[in-house]
Amino acid sequence: MKKVELLAPAKDKKTAIAAINSGCDALYIGASNFGARKKVPNSLEDIKEIVDYAHRFYVKVHVTVNTILTDNELVEAQELIQKLYDIGVDAIIVQDMGIFKLAIDGKLPPIVLHASTQCDNRTLEKVKFFKELGVSRVILARELSVEQIKNICSPLPGEDVRRIGEGAIEIETFIHGALCVSYSGQCYLSYYIGGRSANRGECAQACRKKYTLVDDKGNIIAKDKYLLSMKDFNASKHLKELIDSGVKSFKIEGRLKDENYVKNVVAYYRREIDKLAQKTSSGKVFLDFEPDVKKSFNRGFTDYFLDGRKNPSTADAVPLPFSREVECIYNFDSPKSLGEKLGKITHVGRDYFEIEWQKGKKAGGQACIRINPQDGLYFNGQGCLVNKVEGNKIYPNKMDGIAVGLDVYRNFDSRFEKQLENSKTKRKIGVRFIYSNGILKAVDEDENSVVIELQVGEPPKNPDKMKENFVNQLRKTGESDFYAEDIEITGDIAFMPVSKINELRRNILDLLMAERLKNYKREIQKPLKYAEYPIKKLDYRANIHNKEAKSFYENCGCEVSEMSFESNPSTALRSQSLYKEGIELMRTKHCLKFAFNMCKSPKKLFLIDERGQKYPLQFDCKNCEMVILAD
Repeated sequence: MKKVELLAPAKDKKTAIAAINSGCDALYIGASNFGARKKVPNSLEDIKEIVDYAHRFYVKVHVTVNTILTDNELVEAQELIQKLYDIGVDAIIVQDMGIFKLAIDGKLPPIVLHASTQCDNRTLEKVKFFKELGVSRVILARELSVEQIKNICSPLPGEDVRRIGEGAIEIETFIHGALCVSYSGQCYLSYYIGGRSANRGECAQACRKKYTLVDDKGNIIAKDKYLLSMKDFNASKHLKELIDSGVKSFKIEGRLKDENYVKNVVAYYRREIDKLAQKTSSGKVFLDFEPDVKKSFNRGFTDYFLDGRKNPSTADAVPLPFSREVECIYNFDSPKSLGEKLGKITHVGRDYFEIEWQKGKKAGGQACIRINPQDGLYFNGQGCLVNKVEGNKIYPNKMDGIAVGLDVYRNFDSRFEKQLENSKTKRKIGVRFIYSNGILKAVDEDENSVVIELQVGEPPKNPDKMKENFVNQLRKTGESDFYAEDIEITGDIAFMPVSKINELRRNILDLLMAERLKNYKREIQKPLKYAEYPIKKLDYRANIHNKEAKSFYENCGCEVSEMSFESNPSTALRSQSLYKEGIELMRTKHCLKFAFNMCKSPKKLFLIDERGQKYPLQFDCKNCEMVILAD
């Protein structure tokens, strides 16, 4: 079986430890600054603690330094990267080309560099560029199909490498979590509206707001709907295909998610990947809950474009496909958590309602088995909390919007959340104890080993009982990071009281952990060199925010015609914008013409936001892409 990496998000130290205990092979986290999730910074002291704990299990720690930087910030980022390397961080995730230039100039430590999905990595040519540059890993765009990913991971033309995913460069893909509607790194809508740049870690999530879709005649096609809000990604059905394609790392999105979310989702994917591949880290996860991703925050699931473009409508399509339960990538009704579907409302009383359960949901004939007080329910864009349950009657805290025929979902399972909160799930490393001729040897699952010579003592009165006590006490690894896989005893053992055996066990496991950490091998970034960039003329969409990034591209054979969109503060103010009308604010694979079965329509379409601002839409039908323009 191939070895692949399960990569988990962490917003803080507590969440990072939960991710490790739940089975991740690597985790990614933000530092004090320069991460694409500015709201979740972490101190060097906390990251050092995370690194020390992670490396016990040979889990890697990646730190995000994936925003575009000013000239002054680039100097600060250089200092930060050196400190991250000094405390043992395994890799940094980078968007700004100025950082790659620092590496080429020999101004960075040999820390592994990953090209962030914010670099807009959606073509074979772009991945090949990073390979020739010498970057260790490329994180692909979420919009790619399995076939496109397979093509990227296949041998590159004229190159003597087995696979790009297993050779000179690693390929990382997302498998779960929230979806940006825009190609990553190519969204300027948040900055244009209010000065909060997605490329600077301050996205205001304009895509989760309401919009109205109109044509050039003023006809309303959809009114006050969440027209840019994607469902959440779930690629669990495609894991085998992606592993077979040569993907090295499988990434869960969610650096803003809480500890319970991370526990549940990481444990779920650990279990699924273990059926298909080997892990790259060590240890066995001892779970005390049954993972179920439907019970954690989700907006409904989609596998996005992994199977290519799916038509959400049929031959008898209606004008508003969001009103039908069809296979699609979006949820126009709400950007909130949907959760797991329970069934339909069949009866509404004065202060209660009843549900016809979805097939397979009903248990023992009692609704109360499935729904508990304080559960959160969702229906038709609204929600309520459950106050009590009596038989088939559900009493909510409010009756607003409840009607016969509505689908009901549970987006907060109070019992499951409590179980996660109280979970004692632990990760432990397998160890074999071998005793022979007065020497005790401990060997872990990675073949690290240590020995302790036992002191010569008097023979036991009952050798068999002594051996039994010795084995029993060695098995009691307690709160340590180890569990006993096997214990081999050859010959007799001198008499030892239980307290001495326990002390011996603690000492040898401490020595074994020290040996593990000593033998942990951190990968080293190979030297970078300039390569020919596949695009020769670059505008603001290259996100060039500092002089070093500009110089980098010029050294790669590019003409830089514009600096970044964020370089000019006036672009954040519509009335003072110095950029021409019609500038591209977002490019997306989500096409509203396609969603509304209007592909052949010659009508011009516009989005209108809640403030009345109008955005022309442009359609690239050859590539099935939609572009939102500045008016």
